[in-house]
Amino acid sequence: MNIASVVGQIGNIGQANYAAAKGGVIAMSRANGKEFAKFGINVNAVCPGFIESAMTQKLGDDYLKQVSTSIPMGRLGQPSDVAGTVRFLALDPAAGYITGHCFDVDGGIAIGCA
Repeated sequence: MNIASVVGQIGNIGQANYAAAKGGVIAMSRANGKEFAKFGINVNAVCPGFIESAMTQKLGDDYLKQVSTSIPMGRLGQPSDVAGTVRFLALDPAAGYITGHCFDVDGGIAIGCA
């Protein structure tokens, strides 16, 4: 299980370095998904969008309101949204045939961008 970011797929102003790093995690997850499948190892990436956290609180209320308008669900995500996706992929037998994929937990912000 790798944690990347939706920014690794859609980019963000002033975050070229962060986008490149997270894009690398996504590419590694896809490549390792193919490479390790023969050993029964699943490799996936979870790509959170804007999640309510200490990091996003530093962005300021005005910016977060503006960001929320660009999210189809109209709100920031919760840490439990990301944790639930990780839990599903790591523990649920229904995820046993999933490998090499990215799971956007972003309220729809990346729809049509990746």
